[in-house]
Amino acid sequence: MTNTEQPITIMNPENVGIDRYQEEGREYDAILVMSFGGPEGVEQVVPFLENVTRGRGIPKERLEEVGEHYYMFDGVSPINQQNRDLIDALRAELDAHGIDLPIYFGNRNWHPMIGDTMQQMQKDGVKRAVTFFTSGYSCYSGCRQYRENIVETQGNLGEDAPVFDKIRVFYNHPNFIEVNAESLEKALDQFPDEKRQQVQVAFTAHSIPMGMAQNSAYEAQLMETARLVAEMAGVTEWKLVYQSRSGPPQVPWLEPDILDHMDELHQAGKDNLVILPIGFISDHMEVMFDLDVEAKDKAEEHGMQMVRAASAGTHPKFISMIRELIQERMTDAPDRRYLGNRGPNHDVCPVTCCMPSARKRPARPQTGSAESPRDR
Repeated sequence: MTNTEQPITIMNPENVGIDRYQEEGREYDAILVMSFGGPEGVEQVVPFLENVTRGRGIPKERLEEVGEHYYMFDGVSPINQQNRDLIDALRAELDAHGIDLPIYFGNRNWHPMIGDTMQQMQKDGVKRAVTFFTSGYSCYSGCRQYRENIVETQGNLGEDAPVFDKIRVFYNHPNFIEVNAESLEKALDQFPDEKRQQVQVAFTAHSIPMGMAQNSAYEAQLMETARLVAEMAGVTEWKLVYQSRSGPPQVPWLEPDILDHMDELHQAGKDNLVILPIGFISDHMEVMFDLDVEAKDKAEEHGMQMVRAASAGTHPKFISMIRELIQERMTDAPDRRYLGNRGPNHDVCPVTCCMPSARKRPARPQTGSAESPRDR
């Protein structure tokens, strides 16, 4: 095995050469919740979008057009408040289980920015933290890019920068499956008994470029989650589809799109539909606009009865899962719970894990050194 093939956690230089899992329990000084970020006022929309698209040369006029999605909601994305609510619920869950660790909150694209949060953690004397990203699946934009952000900031902070361990992605964790199955069942209950067997289920996730998808387990993990949730809810008529596509039309992205899928269902005479945004953990801007606005309009156009199921949010079982995954990293040889056939995902990321699309500029080399390195 060459050095570039060795599995490493890119945030922890001492982990070079270890296996897929960190079997030795660790002591932590803090917990970091890291997310995408979103504007919380009209005046913040364009600066936020400039952060999201930095380096792409997108003109301000185009950003103003994209910003219309946010202006429909007074420029406020719910994602920051949803993350604050999650942190409050997690604080109570940790206290109930005797875990006395401070929780910090940092975003990739809007305040509180991850660089500022990590600087504060350093000032507070944090040496090692366990990290929760608000994404349950493996891909560049949902995992590796967050890790790159952390490693870049570690380099800026110097040798005494905090070290971070990330909890494993949780797409097949029993609690995540149960919460989504419960949400699906509640949505199905809104249909009369005589229509229940006719209801189609569309599981949606954020589309990503095909090149990015081919470098990760994103599609396979989503399909496994959808299958497990459908089985638990007793659903047989379902399909995994995508939403929130962006970028130039000549670049292929994961399909089919939810709106195209709805057209096909209508043409087939299937006009009873539940949409469950299984690729998201909260009902933030993309869920609200793509499903509660655009998909709702499409359903009205076709005369479809459509019910949108809720995401996990702050459901007690979901919060309990986060606490459990934090405890995994604190425990020797932990019992890593999962459902299905794929096993528990690794908590130590290989150096080649979730590489960016070939069309993107290659990321800086991932050596594990602290000196190297749309509203999710």
